Amino acid sequence: MAGLRLAFMGSPEFAVPALHALVAAGHEVATVYCQPPRPAGRGQATRACPVQQAAEALGIPVRTPAKLRRDEAEHAAFAALHLDVAVVAAYGLILPSAMLDAPRFGCLNIHASLLPRWRGAAPIQAAILAGDAEAGVTIMQMDAGLDTGAMRRRAAVALDHTSTAAWLHDQLAALGARLVVETLADLCLPAPPPAVPQPADGATYAPKLERGDGKLDWTAPATELDRRVRALNPWPGTFCRLADEVLKVHQATPVAGHGEPGLVLDDRLTIACGDGALRLLRVQRAGKAAQPADAFLRGHPVPPGSRLA
Repeated sequence: MAGLRLAFMGSPEFAVPALHALVAAGHEVATVYCQPPRPAGRGQATRACPVQQAAEALGIPVRTPAKLRRDEAEHAAFAALHLDVAVVAAYGLILPSAMLDAPRFGCLNIHASLLPRWRGAAPIQAAILAGDAEAGVTIMQMDAGLDTGAMRRRAAVALDHTSTAAWLHDQLAALGARLVVETLADLCLPAPPPAVPQPADGATYAPKLERGDGKLDWTAPATELDRRVRALNPWPGTFCRLADEVLKVHQATPVAGHGEPGLVLDDRLTIACGDGALRLLRVQRAGKAAQPADAFLRGHPVPPGSRLA
């Protein structure tokens, strides 16, 4: 099978396995588009995104336009690549129609959900927050809508009470890499299978996360707070207040218990919730390293009857 000529468009670590898989499958990656380098880390030094770093290591030309929608010169440059297809994975910019229509087979998106469930910016976190039994990846034929295009391939991953966003991210990144290579193999067939429209009902939306989404509300059920801790770490992270201090919560588990929401029930950092209780297992004080709750309590006792907000 002859490889296709394509552009790859992605920015974060989620997209890197797909780029490597496309190269390994023998496709010609003519160029990579990603977000421009930005200040990052404590020193705020300008840093290229993970996809740019991967592309440069592979010797692939990189373009980093800050905007696309009205940049006609960029549209023309994209069309001049004479692509068979473009593959998009968490790129971060909306593609205008001039770019969506330029490749011979259009643009394919590696979306980290089982569309039409969890369209939008944060599908991995949304699936865990909602307590879904499964998540997955859809290879979607992009159109002008928000994750509304027809589906070319789709596969699921089972979720349970231990699933975290970090774990699911890695599972879906690998799954998306495999599915997009299989999808391009389909396009190379004499009669490629048609894309299947998304169901007309069942669509849900996963909005972009904000830092404030990590605040733990102790009036919520413990099972819901457990999902929030698992869904929002490592970013934006979950937190509460202990006296005048912000306490980040990296790991927790729901347990039996009852009391006024926010009340510390025992000497193991078990917190009463609106229904049940949540035991904090790994926490972090401001400016300190994360540590197991028992180590935290040895240096910073929190007696039963204390309150967290």
